[in-house]
Amino acid sequence: MSAASELTPPDIVRCAYLDLVVTDLAASREFYVDTLGLVVTEEDDEAIYLRSFEEFIHHNLVLRKGPVAAAAAFAYRVRTPEDVDRAEQWFAARGCRTERRQGGFAKGIGDSVRVTDPLGFPYEFFHEVEHVERLAWNYELHTPGALVRLDHFNQVTPDVPKGRAYLEDLGFRVTEDIKDAEGTTYAAWLRRKSTVHDTALTGGDGPRLHHIAFATHEKHNILAICDKLGALRKSDVIERGPGRHGVSNAFYLYIRDPDGHRVEIYTQDYYTGDPDNPVVTWDVHDNQRRDWWGNPVVPSWYTEASPVLDLDGNPQPVRERTDASEMAVTVGADGFSYTRKDDRAEGFKLGNSL
Repeated sequence: MSAASELTPPDIVRCAYLDLVVTDLAASREFYVDTLGLVVTEEDDEAIYLRSFEEFIHHNLVLRKGPVAAAAAFAYRVRTPEDVDRAEQWFAARGCRTERRQGGFAKGIGDSVRVTDPLGFPYEFFHEVEHVERLAWNYELHTPGALVRLDHFNQVTPDVPKGRAYLEDLGFRVTEDIKDAEGTTYAAWLRRKSTVHDTALTGGDGPRLHHIAFATHEKHNILAICDKLGALRKSDVIERGPGRHGVSNAFYLYIRDPDGHRVEIYTQDYYTGDPDNPVVTWDVHDNQRRDWWGNPVVPSWYTEASPVLDLDGNPQPVRERTDASEMAVTVGADGFSYTRKDDRAEGFKLGNSL
């Protein structure tokens, strides 16, 4: 048994915030604050700190001005100050680069460690936070599409099995995955809190950020966001949905910010907190896995994602996925039709209609 495997991993509570680099701070503020309604905790000429309505820690999203639109850190809160030490030791023992800052990497956050994880993603672990007012009861501030919680991250990686194994060693539990009959894994969903996921691994060229997801209370909140985008003549930012996922059973909407960063609006998945919660495995050719109503997935959802940065602030090189591509095995040449399990021909839907 290696020394690394004998170390206790940090006790991770939940995904807590994303540090996101944007190229136009004013345009990003209009999108995230004026349109989506996230709450400004504080801001200056270089960064905006945003939170959802039920949050009590300083922020769930940092918009940081920079030359390259990218994700600078996927941040997780750990249970105790000692778990920050455990995180630093755990990753260092696996040969990962780490950087510790007693004063934190962002306002409102205390002692933190950032690491470049085995997949090349910038992860952060912290416990100490500045508390702010939880606005759950301030309904005079809530919009019809109120975003109430940060729900999850989604990461693009060429090696989903490697990522799954490492995150399970770190203490995450798999709730759902997508595979084929040959054993190829196309995606996996992993959680710390008692929902379907705190992060997901999507097979593709990476490391890249696929999306950050905020939760609403109910489905009608997502429809209100769609109506607002239509009324503002901003419907072009809608990439996919609204719809219901097969995986997670959640209602969803995917939109793109001014830099192309993808944001999911998400609600009503299910409880996963029991120790014997069963893993749900979907066949890659099940046309209802990504959308329960069988609607096809637009190709950009599979192919486009945001760069991630190393600890020096430079974009990480992207490695090509060599395993089979989910889009290649399920989406037809027209970009819309798809295969079903045991089909000999492509499905129908929008592609063949056109």
